[in-house]
Order: sequence, then structure tokens, then C-alpha cells
Amino acid sequence: MIIDSITVSTSRFTRYGSVSRPDDAEDVSGKRIVERITASGHDFRYRLIPDGIMPVRLALLESIERNSDAVIFCGGTGLAPGDLTIEAIEPLVEKGIPGFGEIFRLKSLEQVGTRAMLTRASAGLIRGVPVFAIPGSPAAASLGIELILQELEHILQHARGR
Repeated sequence: MIIDSITVSTSRFTRYGSVSRPDDAEDVSGKRIVERITASGHDFRYRLIPDGIMPVRLALLESIERNSDAVIFCGGTGLAPGDLTIEAIEPLVEKGIPGFGEIFRLKSLEQVGTRAMLTRASAGLIRGVPVFAIPGSPAAASLGIELILQELEHILQHARGR
């Protein structure tokens, strides 16, 4: 299985440019994600992109065209004006997976209290590919990848009609 891990951060992208490993961008969250993907026996492709609707959509469509089994966006899910990952992805979703965001917020509530209500974690199928958007903090990345990996094979079975 190939899982694309895409970190969305204009500041990091401005500083490091296009890199293919989280270590090359001092990306702690991205590193946590790819380490868990690797530890689970799957392959990953990592990318760093700037915030914005077009960069996110282009990265998403490239991942789908490269036959990724799943795509995880980390970052750009906040409430700041430049946080547009959700706005880029959700209009393309063909089937939502609302339970992912609900469980993410429930687990976040245990960790950060009522600040969890600000979390816009989201998931859905786009062209049959599971796409996840999680916040960019290291704690959120760790929580998100754990939830994703627990159910990804099950999600893929349903998405592929098996």
C-alpha cells in the first residue's frame, strides 16, 4: 500500500521548498506520520506544499493519478485566513467519512479540552481514494495517523467494493 503524506505549510515551504522527506524540512508532524506508515509495513510518498486551494488540489489530483491508496494532508485545517485545506478538498469529496472527524474531535477533547471544537479534521473518498485532512501539530498528526491506520484497510475494502 502506498500512502501519500502531504504537509501543507506556506512558511515551511517558503523556507525549504519542495522536499521529499520530512527531515529535509524539519517537519516533526510529517516525520511522525511517515514513521507510523513505515512501521505499519506500508510505503509512503512525502510532499511539502504551500497553503492554498490550488496547491492542495493539484497535490491531491497528482496523488490520485499516481495511484496512491490513500492521501493524508497535514496542516492548513485551522481557522486562519490562509488555512484552506478543507475548502480545497471538501468540494471534491464524493462520499464523506464524517465519523473520522467526529472521532478525531472526541479523542482531541481528551487531550486539549474544549479547544477540540476548533478542529476541522475531515475525511472522504475522492475518485475512490480515501483522503484525510488533519491539523498540523505533532500531537494531532500522531492522533490522526493512529486513527487512519486502524481503519484504512477496512475503508479501502468498502471503497473498492470488496
